[in-house]
Amino acid sequence: MNIFRRVEQKYLLTENQYNALFKEIESKIEKDKFFRSEVCNLYLDTDNNDLIIKSIEKPIYKEKVRLRSYNIPNIKDKVFLELKGKYDGVVFKRRITLKLEDFYKYLENGIKPEESQIMNEIDYVIKRNKLKPKLFLAYDRYSYYDKQDKNFRITFDTNLRSRKNDLRLESGSYGNLYKEEKFYIMELKSLKALPLWFVEILSKLKIYPQSFSKYGNIYKKGMMQNV
Repeated sequence: MNIFRRVEQKYLLTENQYNALFKEIESKIEKDKFFRSEVCNLYLDTDNNDLIIKSIEKPIYKEKVRLRSYNIPNIKDKVFLELKGKYDGVVFKRRITLKLEDFYKYLENGIKPEESQIMNEIDYVIKRNKLKPKLFLAYDRYSYYDKQDKNFRITFDTNLRSRKNDLRLESGSYGNLYKEEKFYIMELKSLKALPLWFVEILSKLKIYPQSFSKYGNIYKKGMMQNV
């Protein structure tokens, strides 16, 4: 699918919370086809970081542009160029699949990898804002889905790391850890309301939603360190 519309909720879990939650849910979930992946992202922004600054302000609508791969690609591998928007809590994502080398050709020479409505939308946002690669961000992801409803997906991201230089996906997933102690970012993705059984477990363990933008928090941490 190249067009997504869904509700997403995020939770920050300590290692103890993660272990307690997993013990409760493991009989009700199954590993996704691509259960474990090393998600690598290249975020595009303006010279002044306008997109992420606006996103941090929590407007009713915000958008991001990123290049994503699942595991470290080589120059000939397929990657995803994505325009991700969020309006009033609902996430909209539009993406195209292209070779990594074609993304670089597009950035350097303006050669579109394909002629399509989605590519035209992404191209418009990139050119309107004069976007360029600003941050590499990676994490280890574990993906599951509900045995009774495959549209309800659960992902756990950990080992969040980033770098501001060497902004190429094929260079590897090295970077500075966001936090030394182990923690997990749990994302719940659903086309409708969360299943009751899962809500009851969250309530039992006193685990509550918490907004957490990976790009946003890394940006804020960098700003604090420069103070």
